[in-house]
Amino acid sequence: MVKYIIKRLLLSILILFGVSVILYVLLRFMPSNFIEDQYMISHAQGGASEEQMKADLQLILAEYGLDDDSFWGIVKGYFMWLGKFLQGDMGESFKYGKSVQAVIGQYMWLSFGISFVALILEMIIAIPLGIKCAVNQYGKLDYVATVLCMVGIAFPSFFLGNLFIKWFAVDLGWFPVQGMTTEVITEVIDGEAVITVSSFFNYIFDYIRCLILPMSVMVILSIGGLMRYTRTNTLEVLNADYIRTARAKGLSEGKVVYKHVFRNTMIPLVTQLSFTLPSLFGGAMITEQIFSLPGIGQIAYNGMLAGDIFLAMGYNMFIAVLTVIGVLFADIMYAVVDPRVKLVG
Repeated sequence: MVKYIIKRLLLSILILFGVSVILYVLLRFMPSNFIEDQYMISHAQGGASEEQMKADLQLILAEYGLDDDSFWGIVKGYFMWLGKFLQGDMGESFKYGKSVQAVIGQYMWLSFGISFVALILEMIIAIPLGIKCAVNQYGKLDYVATVLCMVGIAFPSFFLGNLFIKWFAVDLGWFPVQGMTTEVITEVIDGEAVITVSSFFNYIFDYIRCLILPMSVMVILSIGGLMRYTRTNTLEVLNADYIRTARAKGLSEGKVVYKHVFRNTMIPLVTQLSFTLPSLFGGAMITEQIFSLPGIGQIAYNGMLAGDIFLAMGYNMFIAVLTVIGVLFADIMYAVVDPRVKLVG
C-alpha cells in the first residue's frame, strides 16, 4: 500500500507539472491581459503621458515575467511562476488586489457549502431511487424515474437556472432573483441598531432563501447520473450467484436487498464519489454565474474574463491538485471497501 501511494504521488507530481505547463502557455496566449487593459483605460482617461505609461507598463510586466511573448520569454515567465508556486506563493490577483491564496480561501467556502449540501441531497434521493428502480426493473417507477432523469441530464444548467428564476423568483416571488444577503438585519432599540436573536435568525433565513434555487438546480441536474449509475450496479449485483443463493436459503427480499445487494452496490459508488472532491471546492461556475453567487467559480470566471493570469493559474492548479488527490483517494477507497482488490506498487 505504501509503495503504491508513493509511486502514485510521484506520478501525480509529473502530471501536475505537465498540466501547469499547458495552462501557463494557454493563458499567456489569451487575447486579454488585465495589466494591459488597465493601461489602455488609464491612457484613454489621459492620466499620464503615453511614454511614461508604456515605461511603467513594461516594468510591471517584467516584474511578473509577462513582458516577453517569445518562446524563451514564456519559458522564463513560467519558471518564475513555478519557483514562487513551489514556495507556496501563487502570485497576486490583479483584478482583486490580493494574493491568489487569499482569493481562493475567501470565496471557496460558499461554493463548498452549496456543493456539499447538494451532494448530500443528491445521495439521499438518487441512491435509494436507483436501488428501488433496479429491484422493480421495467415497472412503472422505473420507467417514470428513467424518463425524468434523462430529462434532467439533458437540461443545461443555464437553462434550468433561468427557468427557476422565471418561475419561482419573478412570477411567484418566493426567492430572490440573484445575489446574496449582504448585511445583517438589525432592529432599532433606544435609537441604536442592535443585532437581536430574532434579527439574526431572520438573516440566516434570508441567507438560506438565496441558496435554495441554486442548490435545487445542482441537485436536479446531478440526480439523473447517480441514479442511473446506482441502478446499473444494483442490477449487476442482483444477478450475481450469491444473491440467488441468499434467496434460495429463504432470506426475505428486504434482507437480501438491503444487506447483501446494497453493501456490494456501494463499492463502485464510494469510488465514484471520491471524484467529487474538485467539484466540492472548485465551485459550480455556470450556476454561480446565473445566480450571481460570490463563490470561487464565479470569481475565477470573472478573473479569466479580465485576463487575470495568476488567478486563472492558481485556480486551475487548485482544481488540478484536488483532481489528482480525488483519483488517488478513489483508488485507495476501492481497496478499503473491497478486500478482494489489492494495490500493487
